[in-house]
Amino acid sequence: MSQVAAPLRTIPNSDFSQRLGRLTGIAFGIGTQLLFLWTVVHLFLFLRYGGWHEYPKAWLGDLLLAVCFAVPHSILLAPPVSRWLRGWIPSGLQGSLHCTTSCLTLLAMFHYWGRMQFEVWHATGWVEQAILVGFYGSWVALLYSLYCTGLGYQTGLTQWWYWFRQTPAPKREFVTRGAFRFMRHPVYMSFLGLIWFTPVMTLDHAILTVVWTAYIYAGSYFKDRRLLKFIGEPYYEYGKRIWGLPIIGFGSLRFFR
Repeated sequence: MSQVAAPLRTIPNSDFSQRLGRLTGIAFGIGTQLLFLWTVVHLFLFLRYGGWHEYPKAWLGDLLLAVCFAVPHSILLAPPVSRWLRGWIPSGLQGSLHCTTSCLTLLAMFHYWGRMQFEVWHATGWVEQAILVGFYGSWVALLYSLYCTGLGYQTGLTQWWYWFRQTPAPKREFVTRGAFRFMRHPVYMSFLGLIWFTPVMTLDHAILTVVWTAYIYAGSYFKDRRLLKFIGEPYYEYGKRIWGLPIIGFGSLRFFR
């Protein structure tokens, strides 16, 4: 007597898509953190020793590369784009997307950057040593500032971790301790030190410094606007007492009025 074979059990398409999407998200989050570490190493080497290739007339290409780093990150932070992304990407992965975009644009910049021999300044002796102290001190200040505000939020790790655990992420803390007692944007201020404290200011490094200084100033201004919107009165009162950026801070980047 013949037996009828039992039908094969299939996984519904929706379940398969969810599992595939979750595995993709897990791999994306882990890959983002590895990419971030790789980029930080190359950022240190690039800012300390300059580009890998010498092109005497690379000023236009370098200018475009310096600007192109800022553009994708700024676009992703724009409220209309953020709202659009929420319809396609889980909120827990958006931080990883921002970090990955920044890392890839930085790595592309490092690869294609042209070093020019013309020197704006070339410090030696004790002046060189003092500048290097400022450079390495800026790295320490940057890591400390990121620690205060939550390094995991900057790399997307915190958001990804709560998404991975399938638990709601807590509301982000409004930080006023540590370096934030003296300025509103110590992370940006530390990054200014990374690009200004260089013993040898070649023409290409000067282009990078000018463009990124303008970007940091603009980024600080728009970050104030975002925080005023999301935090409200507590941030306004904080801004009335604490300035945004020392040295280059003017207008609203000094004190709120």
